Amino acid sequence: MYYLLFALLLLALLGCIFSYCHQKKIICKILAMDCCTKCSLVDELVQPFGYCFHCDSGIFSSTTDAWQKEAGYTWLYDYMAPRFQMVFDALPVYFDYRGRTWLIEFWKGQYGINTGAEIGIYHTDGIIPESDYKTAWFSCAEDHEMLDCSFLLCKEGSDCIRNTGRHWWLTAFLVGCFSRPSCLTMEASICFPNREMLCAFVDGLKRAGYQEDSISIKGLHVCFVFCRDTAHRYNLLTRFWRCFSQWKNRLFCKLYLWVTRPFTCTEDRVLFLYYYLPPAFRRLLRLRRFNKRCHKRHCKHCKES
Repeated sequence: MYYLLFALLLLALLGCIFSYCHQKKIICKILAMDCCTKCSLVDELVQPFGYCFHCDSGIFSSTTDAWQKEAGYTWLYDYMAPRFQMVFDALPVYFDYRGRTWLIEFWKGQYGINTGAEIGIYHTDGIIPESDYKTAWFSCAEDHEMLDCSFLLCKEGSDCIRNTGRHWWLTAFLVGCFSRPSCLTMEASICFPNREMLCAFVDGLKRAGYQEDSISIKGLHVCFVFCRDTAHRYNLLTRFWRCFSQWKNRLFCKLYLWVTRPFTCTEDRVLFLYYYLPPAFRRLLRLRRFNKRCHKRHCKHCKES
């Protein structure tokens, strides 16, 4: 019995020594890299997940050719999100424009160990009634349909994340930051190609609950602030998943910061996680991993019906 206990203690000691030496080796490897090399390596690592890295701001955002474009959008994605540690407030804006029902949706909240925001642009093949909004599948805007978008995500009054670009799915995620969706304020701006589409969107924004005096229109730009807490809309089961996922998100945020504590910069922390715990790194970037599963389920449902 004593020999077994001694052997276990010896194995534990050897494991600690090996882990310590492995960490030191990784730290030295990262410290030997210059900033450009580290940023380029992080950007290369996240590209297969449909994201790119902004070295100047330390945020991740989606690329225009991201694989998520194939999945399109359906309300089921938002409904299932809390089960995959994505807890956010969503603002869907539906409107009809030139023979199609369009959806421009805004999100802000917690995506695993990332605080982030999104603007997604989608449409159906034709006009659909309002009763079908939650069952319809929306395809992503094509390259010629992308819009110039920008947003500033603030956490309790302080600047947190900013991103801008011509996109069908403009996103920004800050790693290792925990936030409650109700504490986030999103200042969004979209530039439309013509007045017709702008007016259709504004009408949809009003139907979503916005007053005319809270919407700013300058030329073809529409600006507004998304800050409402929509928790009262969720049923009991969804509230449970949101609370449970947020508990896990907070815990994993602390673990991430603790594991990567030798560093402070995002690129250093992410590289350390990649070399030290590759499975944790892969999980870090699966911000929309449920899309493929939900998309397959949705397609199967469509075939059966």
